[in-house]
Amino acid sequence: MAAGPPDGIVGAMRRKSVDIKAMALFLTVAFLAAGVLGALQPATRIPGEVIQLTQFGPALGVGLAALLWPGRVREVLAGPEPDRSGRGVLLLVTAPVIIALSVLAYAALTGDAHSARPGAPFLLIAVAQLIGACGEEIGWRCFLQPLLRTRLGPLAASVTVGVAWGVWHVQVFARHPVYAGAFITAAVSMSVVMGWALEGVRASRLLLAGGFHALINLGMLLFMDEESGAVLPMVLFGASCLAAAGLWTWRSVGRQRSAGSSAPAKIPLVMDDVR
Repeated sequence: MAAGPPDGIVGAMRRKSVDIKAMALFLTVAFLAAGVLGALQPATRIPGEVIQLTQFGPALGVGLAALLWPGRVREVLAGPEPDRSGRGVLLLVTAPVIIALSVLAYAALTGDAHSARPGAPFLLIAVAQLIGACGEEIGWRCFLQPLLRTRLGPLAASVTVGVAWGVWHVQVFARHPVYAGAFITAAVSMSVVMGWALEGVRASRLLLAGGFHALINLGMLLFMDEESGAVLPMVLFGASCLAAAGLWTWRSVGRQRSAGSSAPAKIPLVMDDVR
């Protein structure tokens, strides 16, 4: 009788099958739930500047996957060993830098620095924006990104998640094509920034990704006019995000190469020479 495949191979095959099903389920629920929640938003009378219910679509996708494959989802959300490189702090600093670059570029081109005063208390908006951002990021950066990371490199995984994240904002495609293209560029670029920053980070991934996302949202709410459909602010924002992604990629790839070149060479052992 022929022997079957080793247990390790069978386990890897089963995990791969579960991962594919989990990713497909997550994306399906994230898109559908966002549409339903967006339709329900007017009935709740919750201002969109405070929080958008669509942000909880990804969280619902992760929740349903956890009901079906609790062990695997727990493993993915737990992440790898913790990283103490300080990249999380740099990630949070990157958000206001992106907004500042966008605002300065807009002021230089138009001679006018846009600012807006929210209709709701700022503290309420800030807390709600963090909660909403975490509702998104538990799906995109804490679930889908790690699953793809087992198959792709950090840059490829981040770009893939960024494209899905950008397309998930389907309402942007009702805008001007240049606006939509700039938004997708910004989404992919921000995904690359978060992907590099969160590589190897474990327990704090959700708060770091949610914090970066919330800071971006707050900055755009206060200083950008992209919600009106104006093309120029979105183009400048997309360009600023792309510049940040380029710097993060240059820095991270350089660090990886330095680490690889400084690693001691492994000397092969010939068993016959071992006494």
